[in-house]
Amino acid sequence: MLGNRILQLVIAFSFTISVYAQEKHGTFVDPMIGSEGLGRVFIGPAYPFGMVKPSPDCGSSQNSGWSPLPAPVTGFGQLHVSGTGGGPKYGNILVMPFTGPLNQTDQASLREEEKVKLGYYSVTLKKSGIQTEITTADKVSFYRFGYPGEKERSLKIDPGFFLGEQPVPDAREAQQFVGSEIELVSPTEIKGYSRIRGGWNNGRAYTVYFYAVLDQPVSGYTSWKGKKLYPGVKSQFDSGEKTGLLLSIGGKGQVLQMKIGISFLSTLKAKSNIDHEIPQWNFETVLTTLENKWEELFSRIEIDSSSAPEQKKLFYTGLYHTMLMPVNRTGENPLWTNDQPYYDDFYTLWDTFRTSNPLITLISPKREAEIVNALIDIYKHDGYLPDGRSGNANGRTQGGSHGEAVIADAFVKKLEGIDYGAGLEAMLKDALVAPGGNEEQEGRGGLTAYNQLGYVPYAIPRAGNRTVDYAYNDFNIATVAKGLNKQKVYERFKKQAANWKNLWRDDYMDNGSKGFIMPKDTAGKWLDTIPYGNSELQHPTFIYTPLTRETPWYACHWCGFFYEGTSWEYSFGIPHAIPEIIEKSGGKEAFRKRLDTFFSKGFYNVANEPSFLSPTLYHWIGRPDLSTERIRKIIASSFLPLPNGLPGNDDSGAMSSWLAFHMMGLYPNAGQPYYLLNSPLVKQVIFHQENGKDFKLRADGLSAENIYIKSAKLNGKVFNQAWITHADILKGGELILEMDAKPSDWGTTVLPPAANN
Repeated sequence: MLGNRILQLVIAFSFTISVYAQEKHGTFVDPMIGSEGLGRVFIGPAYPFGMVKPSPDCGSSQNSGWSPLPAPVTGFGQLHVSGTGGGPKYGNILVMPFTGPLNQTDQASLREEEKVKLGYYSVTLKKSGIQTEITTADKVSFYRFGYPGEKERSLKIDPGFFLGEQPVPDAREAQQFVGSEIELVSPTEIKGYSRIRGGWNNGRAYTVYFYAVLDQPVSGYTSWKGKKLYPGVKSQFDSGEKTGLLLSIGGKGQVLQMKIGISFLSTLKAKSNIDHEIPQWNFETVLTTLENKWEELFSRIEIDSSSAPEQKKLFYTGLYHTMLMPVNRTGENPLWTNDQPYYDDFYTLWDTFRTSNPLITLISPKREAEIVNALIDIYKHDGYLPDGRSGNANGRTQGGSHGEAVIADAFVKKLEGIDYGAGLEAMLKDALVAPGGNEEQEGRGGLTAYNQLGYVPYAIPRAGNRTVDYAYNDFNIATVAKGLNKQKVYERFKKQAANWKNLWRDDYMDNGSKGFIMPKDTAGKWLDTIPYGNSELQHPTFIYTPLTRETPWYACHWCGFFYEGTSWEYSFGIPHAIPEIIEKSGGKEAFRKRLDTFFSKGFYNVANEPSFLSPTLYHWIGRPDLSTERIRKIIASSFLPLPNGLPGNDDSGAMSSWLAFHMMGLYPNAGQPYYLLNSPLVKQVIFHQENGKDFKLRADGLSAENIYIKSAKLNGKVFNQAWITHADILKGGELILEMDAKPSDWGTTVLPPAANN
């Protein structure tokens, strides 16, 4: 009997292991997290870094196209961004199934039974009862329309629709219509294009070509141009007016399938994308292929199987959001032809350099190398590295030239296959050649004054954060120059990396803390207030809150002294000089009080990137326990596995990657070769690296009470520092953390690097 019982236990245990082994990480992805409120994430199916992102468009005003119920759906567009602020972009090539005659172009409908999961979207259109299902490949959308009962089957294809259209044509961040064209090529094929300019980056016109294929023939058609319908006319050429097609499909109450290939080169290339990516008509096969593609990436970082479902949902959704952008358009570049990878939709590096790019490096260093190479290639052909880019055009720059930070991060982490010599050349272009004309497009605005004075004077927009950012970007240049043995370049930019000090006003006091980044004019005279627009902030603690657009700060964040932040935030935002800030603040105890005030007074803004590094700054005074306390409070109060579960714009995965890093107990200081160690939220993380070496981070005894690291061992040896190098992770091995209910002296003596180059 005992033998049988043991056998039963072994079988049960084996079954449990088998079930977990089959459990896909993608099942925990919830694309709806961050879809409501400020998150603005894309909710439709997507390929990793994929070009096509089909999704419902609920009017033309939403950044990601989608709006929560009960807003009606206008149709389903093929291109979208994820998590972005500012004006919308894309929303091109709208399709909409409907029933009945071809006598009007407005087919908007309320929605019901909306279902969203990894790689799949489904909704029932209340007006017609049609079920619309969507999945996708890299450059091709796949639709399945289930028409009800005996109703006539109809379909609209509208290349004139786009997001961000505003009645005022010169609105700063509006997209603007240039032209469109459409043609019914055969009873089952439609082709055309949409040409749009503008958007958040104020970019030049871009053209999205499409080729659509139906699995059943068209039985009737009506085209339109402008507001006029043309029954029986199968094409409309581009004459500067919006065009489209209304189609009847023979039969009733049947499923209709459609594939839409997209290209930035031509309609024939769009057709080729269909032939290459989805040659068959099996919806489930396309969905399964997509799920497996994501699973390959999710499996690179495996968290403990005993983690709560809510934790798994937040973590793997965070990884998912991080890999939606930038977009891989290799082979789809309309501007130049070569064998280099081409990526677009850097939206923007100001957001992503801090956590998104470093997380991609851990998941797939080969992918990050491609992204860096694409940045360098854009410099070679367009003249500057982008800080923001969409629609094949650079723009806009919020502060620094953060291509430098991305290249430096790749360099210090020894990513292979990158021409770092060309990368340094691109970085120097930013630092030495003023962009001229529109200084929000690329390069460094206020560069001439910065290089003459060592700071950007207050009369130039965003002078405060530009000075701080440029100093860090100069540090990035010095880092790469030193590694490439460019001694003179290194010496110059090492010196310039200290330029932040030129706006650090030692005698300025606020809320008991000393020293702040403050405005200075071209003559070197300090201003006692922070100017913006036609009025002044009398206090550096003025808080920019994204929860309301009624504050004057929001109306002028492009012309203010700081961009989307305050002096309290940017005075911490010098990631290469934390020990010097501690000294200037009056030493470790004064710096601790300064940090405590920052959080207790509500000056910290979890919803925006300038504050990303701040909760970990206690590490530099030997108090990683305090960093842990802050991080856990922030996550508990600000991140939830719900549609409104992100505290701010996800910004191409920036917010999500910040969370994912802290759940693992790691945090990067981008552009530098180490990670800060904090108490993880999960008991174990295993990095299955591309080099074939696994690295395990295990937190023994972790619980709701045991949140402090008592001691640590790296590969069996005592490890007393609260930071670990990227090289140590690459080597593989195991870092074991012993957790306790009270702080210890772990991490109090060997402080994070001072980053003096």
